[in-house]
Amino acid sequence: QVRLVESGGGLVQPGGSLRLSCAASGTAFDIYALAWYRQAPGKQREWVATISSGGNTNYADSTKGRFTISRDNAKKAFYLQMNALKPEDTAVYSCYMQHSWGQGTQVTVTS
Repeated sequence: QVRLVESGGGLVQPGGSLRLSCAASGTAFDIYALAWYRQAPGKQREWVATISSGGNTNYADSTKGRFTISRDNAKKAFYLQMNALKPEDTAVYSCYMQHSWGQGTQVTVTS
């Protein structure tokens, strides 16, 4: 059974940075694509970024150039580096792998 645990959310001012982490356990890791999603209050969950097993990355237009997804197969972990944060980035961020979700971590961008 896959278990994903996120960390790294918090409160940050516009223009600031945060790094989210997602630690996986219970399954093989390096063969799967990994993703981050987010859900803002009153809105549907939206896809943020994906990294393939081979390291290829894709980003939502709203995050391209500001966010970077990466993975560390040895640690069974993946990350979302978020720079130049905007108030509209405020959301609960969740990691996803192999039909499993993390519990979510709150990111709040406000002055």
